[in-house]
Amino acid sequence: MYSYSLLEPRCFYLIQEKPDSAVTVIEVTVETDHCVYIKKYGQVLEYDWKKKSDNMHDIIECMTDEKVKEFMTVFYEGWDAYEEEDE
Repeated sequence: MYSYSLLEPRCFYLIQEKPDSAVTVIEVTVETDHCVYIKKYGQVLEYDWKKKSDNMHDIIECMTDEKVKEFMTVFYEGWDAYEEEDE
């Protein structure tokens, strides 16, 4: 088990919150003395405060700047396609 205290602000991570959950991309946006504010990239963007002491199953990796840029391009292309379908 890992905790959110290991995560650095302004970094993107691939994590698994529970042993049977899907791999998720998160970004740590704010850090306080006891908590972190994360942005979770999924079907929709989710924002959530987590205690630094909260556990997660696995921190798979800290994404490189190059991979973050690649991911963001693909992620927002998906949003653009979704919005075009609605029109």
